[in-house]
Amino acid sequence: MRSPILTIDSERLYRESAFGQRVLQEVEARSASLAEENRTIEEQLEQEEAALTEQRSEMEAEEFRALADAFDARVQAIRREREAKSGDIASELESNRDRFLTVALPILEAIMLESGAGIVLEQRSVFISANAFDITDTAIARINSALGDGTESAKD
Repeated sequence: MRSPILTIDSERLYRESAFGQRVLQEVEARSASLAEENRTIEEQLEQEEAALTEQRSEMEAEEFRALADAFDARVQAIRREREAKSGDIASELESNRDRFLTVALPILEAIMLESGAGIVLEQRSVFISANAFDITDTAIARINSALGDGTESAKD
């Protein structure tokens, strides 16, 4: 294939590579687990809040205020912890994408040089072209060969 212009679907490249599929499955599983944990915690907090509200009429205002403030502080701490866990998942996704690109870029450059092209464009930014070749499938195959799903190189 000889063309001065190549195109690639970078989202599909990542999503359909063995590495991308593994990472996305792991992130999806962690996100689902976190969502389930969040629902469980939310239910517990709602029950605690209802119990605290029921006790209100039997308490002095200052005593209730102290318990309510402690409850609010705990809720805020839990919220920060949950946000941090969500941020960890997003960071993992980003670092894995960076790792993928570190392997992908030399492979894409090699494909470009082999085809005699001078440029690789994102497929979504090309409106129409008579002489551009899409290299996404070729790139996926070569990246899979070089990186696999990434579990072996992660051990190194």
